[in-house]
Amino acid sequence: MTAPASEGAASLARLGVYGGAFDPPHIAHHSLARAAIAQLQLDQLRIFPTGQAWHKARQPSAAVHRLAMAQLAFADLPEVQVDPRETYRAGPTYTFDTLSELRQQYPQAELFLLMGSDQFNAFGQWHRWRDIAQIATICVAARAISAGAEGLKTPPPEVQTACKIHTIDMPVMTTSATDLRSRIGRGIALSTLVNDAVARYIAEHRLYAAPPAPNH
Repeated sequence: MTAPASEGAASLARLGVYGGAFDPPHIAHHSLARAAIAQLQLDQLRIFPTGQAWHKARQPSAAVHRLAMAQLAFADLPEVQVDPRETYRAGPTYTFDTLSELRQQYPQAELFLLMGSDQFNAFGQWHRWRDIAQIATICVAARAISAGAEGLKTPPPEVQTACKIHTIDMPVMTTSATDLRSRIGRGIALSTLVNDAVARYIAEHRLYAAPPAPNH
């Protein structure tokens, strides 16, 4: 599923971009990807596991694990390609840099940047967000602009003015990677929150397990 940089350049008219830690990738990630492919009529959706997240104090799990889990999580969606480029970069990972590279690689493609409600809420603080808005259409899960748990009803005015915003209609899902890591650390079964292949990978590699108690 990992695409060479120039694969299919001529045939990509509508290219989706979906970044995140994917630590681990879960059913809400998959649901958004599936909905975006269908509703935006994407030729391809690129999944970008982040490298060094500039906005998070907690750094993600090793890239090799997150890339492997992403491959497993989206394996049933033929339009998806997992792109490792952000994990190769030294220093902080910025979406603007990734979009700029894609614009150079696929100059004829229309770019669609996917994000969840938490990311959308903070978009005005992103590095070079106004430039991002000039490169890509901002595509947000419909629940992100409802009066839900996130408390976000409409985009901030400056974001609304500067961006082309498209809403992606999908069910309300409260699954979060933070909650999943906590569950795993406490020995709680993942149930249907991740797919079976990802659950097996997590178990085999003992990811997110609580550290052993010290001996006294």
